[in-house]
Amino acid sequence: MEAALQRELGTARLRPTGHSGGGCISQGQSYDTDRGRVFVKSNSKAEARRMFEGEMASLEALLKTQTIKVPKPIKVIDLPGGTTLFVMEHLEMKGLNRHSGKLGQQLADLHLHNQKIGERLKKEGNTVGTVNSCKSQGETDVQFVDQFGFNTVTCCGYLPQVNDWQNDWVTFFATQRIQPQMDMIEKNSGDREARELWAQLQLKIPSLFCDMEIIPALLHGDLWGGNVAEDDSGPIIFDPASFYGHSEYELAIAGMFGGFNSSFYSAYHSKIPKAPGFEKRLKLYQLFHYMNHWNHFGTGYRGSSLSIMRNLVK
Repeated sequence: MEAALQRELGTARLRPTGHSGGGCISQGQSYDTDRGRVFVKSNSKAEARRMFEGEMASLEALLKTQTIKVPKPIKVIDLPGGTTLFVMEHLEMKGLNRHSGKLGQQLADLHLHNQKIGERLKKEGNTVGTVNSCKSQGETDVQFVDQFGFNTVTCCGYLPQVNDWQNDWVTFFATQRIQPQMDMIEKNSGDREARELWAQLQLKIPSLFCDMEIIPALLHGDLWGGNVAEDDSGPIIFDPASFYGHSEYELAIAGMFGGFNSSFYSAYHSKIPKAPGFEKRLKLYQLFHYMNHWNHFGTGYRGSSLSIMRNLVK
């Protein structure tokens, strides 16, 4: 593996640093190279390339906003024998602590970034649409996005997300987030109660979005406590599964497994206040993550998934 990596990176020096990492999906290792330290994720699953390409596109999109620090992606590499590598910048990371409030501010800036481009274009008299772009000082060319989705498949865990562009958020969320999860549950366990509750909930979802104008926001997409960190300069987010969606969606998994304190939330909501009905929609968005965990890790997450559906269809 190291010989292939050295060749692909065009580096004479490739020395393991002793920094390693990884979760339940991929393994990681840092190396010193001629051009600095890199972090290399490896995965041998058949769908690894698709997963890493989605992560690379997500990091590139997040970087372009210049709102929040992420590792710079470098290259996806296929090795003989079926392993895929994803090479990115190595960042010295420690647990989120001092910079929780700053993370809340910067995450809100990320979520407002596309909206601000739209407002700037309107001010300049342009017709707003997906193809319009504008550039402020020091900013890379970024486009206003007026639909929900993403330009490639991204994976939340190792399961692919359908990111086909849609004009309507409720349609996008129901058909491209919950329905694919429901289809997998149906295929794997034929869970009748889940199917019946989902049939009822589908009819109820539009009522949770009455009188709301949702402007597509670029999301990290999988922002739980294990995907945030900090260095001396501020917060860092990584392992994204990005797409353009409703900003509230981002806070769903953040609230499920801890890791975010009150200074994070107060800083975030000082820039993006809670809209009426926020708590119910948060439960709806958490449903996706509980179902996704059910499909990844088994029926331990069935109870939480069904409980949310029962509460929302009342």
